[in-house]
Parts: sequence; structure tokens; C-alpha cells
Amino acid sequence: MKISTKGRYALRLMLDLAEHRGDGFVALKDIAERQGISKKYLEQIIPMINTPDLLQTNRGFQGGYRLAQPPENYTVGMILRLTEGSLAPVSCLVHHPNTCERAEDCPTLFIWEGLNKVINEYLDGITLQDIIDKQNESYSNNYVI
Repeated sequence: MKISTKGRYALRLMLDLAEHRGDGFVALKDIAERQGISKKYLEQIIPMINTPDLLQTNRGFQGGYRLAQPPENYTVGMILRLTEGSLAPVSCLVHHPNTCERAEDCPTLFIWEGLNKVINEYLDGITLQDIIDKQNESYSNNYVI
């Protein structure tokens, strides 16, 4: 499994919104500038993640995006699945139940199922708030004299 640029940038976009949730609606151009990502590329990502339960949108002057929920309600897995589709390491695990004709006799299926479980549990166990907390922790341990 390889996470695409869209997946990584979607995560950065959502993290930026979480970090600036007290600022009201955040313009895409501001996110692009802070994150060093082209606004045009972010405009391609927004439709993938712009659902009412994830983002609120405001058009016009003072327009932009903001999270619809607190940062602790968004997991890395949730965001990556929106941009990447399945996070399954092999194609036979994309659909449930497994429709592979070799599934019953596959000697390696347990390996891929185990890896899939670990990937999903790990990514679903990390929230935007966890990332913010970890970042704040590293900043507080960085003393300069």
C-alpha cells in the first residue's frame, strides 16, 4: 500500500483546519500558503472530503472551510479512505466478503488479512487531535536559549 499525494495533502488540509478551528471559516488560499501546496491541487482534493458531516462551507467574502466536528472525531484512516479508497494491502481484501476464487485455498491470505487489520486499527486509532497534541508536545520540549 502506498499513500498518494492526494491522501497526504488531504490529511494536511484537515489538520490545518483543525489547528485553525478557532479562526472561523478558513480560505483555501491560506491553507495552500501555510502548507506549501498549490491551491489548484487543494481544489481537486476538497470534493473528495467535502461532506456535511466532515466540513462546513461558506461562500463569498469571509468564505472558506471549517471542520463540522471536533478534531478528535476525525481519524487518519477516515480521511485516507476518502482519498485513497480502500487501505487494503492486496486487491482481494478490497471487497467484503472476499470474492477471490482462491480465497479458500490461499496459503498467504492470513498474512494479508493480518496486515490489513494492523493498518486499519493503527490509522483509525490516530485522530487529528492526537496529531495536534503530539506536535504541541514536541514544541514544548524544544527550548532555545
